[in-house]
Amino acid sequence: MMSNAEIMDIGINCLIEKLGTVNAERFISGLMQEKFDYTKWQRDRFNDMSSNDFNNEAVKYSLQNPFPRN
Repeated sequence: MMSNAEIMDIGINCLIEKLGTVNAERFISGLMQEKFDYTKWQRDRFNDMSSNDFNNEAVKYSLQNPFPRN
């Protein structure tokens, strides 16, 4: 099991890779400033999506973004 520090390190590296350093910092700052409810955001984002559509999107994403196994 990974420690919280390891998860945070991987997470920030993913953000920097995808958004760049400045936008990654802006993202984190926005989360800290807003009353961000991840569960509500998830429900709002995926509420109208069927389980089959969700699965298809997840498979498509995983094929386009393979997880590097260490």
